[in-house]
Amino acid sequence: MTLHQVVVDDRTDQVDLSDTLAIETRDLHKAFGPNKILQGTNMQIPEGSLCSIMGPSGTGKSVLIKHVVGLLRADKGEVIVRGQALSKMSRDEILALRREVGIMFQDGALFSSMNIYDNVAFPLRQHTSLKEPAVKEIVETHLANVGLAHAADRYPSQLSGGMKKRAGLARSMVLDPAIILCDEPDSGLDPVRAALLGELLIERHSAVGGTMVVITHDIALARRVSDYVVVVWRGKVVASGPAKDMWGSDDPFIRQFLKGFPYGPLEMDA
Repeated sequence: MTLHQVVVDDRTDQVDLSDTLAIETRDLHKAFGPNKILQGTNMQIPEGSLCSIMGPSGTGKSVLIKHVVGLLRADKGEVIVRGQALSKMSRDEILALRREVGIMFQDGALFSSMNIYDNVAFPLRQHTSLKEPAVKEIVETHLANVGLAHAADRYPSQLSGGMKKRAGLARSMVLDPAIILCDEPDSGLDPVRAALLGELLIERHSAVGGTMVVITHDIALARRVSDYVVVVWRGKVVASGPAKDMWGSDDPFIRQFLKGFPYGPLEMDA
């Protein structure tokens, strides 16, 4: 039985998360040639949380997430998404699972030859048999939710960085997935727009529920959005738990990283 502390209505309870985990990795290993990226990663993300996965650059956060959607196969270990072990799933089953996991890529990953409307409509046209009137209704709703109803006819080259991020978020949510993964959503944004994007993530999570995972090394963004935090270093999860417990941690590495101190276990070449 796996026990974690979960904060509910300002109280901390010990609860069994074995049936309420959105994502779990067990002793996950991945190397590219001599470079060992994941070195026994054990991660648990509770269902329904807005979780930040944090850690220094190059420590394996994005590689970890690619395993969650089956884009990479582990050298050793297991990935379990909503109770389903990916190693036991066929290719078709993994493709079906991806409908339950929306991805907001770091740079938006929008198709440059399509306008924003068609970019957001793409998953619906690829993965459902909905007729165009239904597609139109869904796309327009999601564009409105991220403040882009006026930009449906624009192409990615005509958008600011923040607008591309919002379009990517709309596309990641259009299939109503149970899990949304946001890879460095604030990358390239100025502090104000990063803060506005953070508020949008909170708003969308509150509105639709499900589990949202934000991969970031931006402390300000993580503080703004997270109710659960996972910290990764050197290919391992060094700590995880409710956000308020993580911010108050006495662990030397956690304190240094989350508070940005120049002195501690984390050095320039670490």
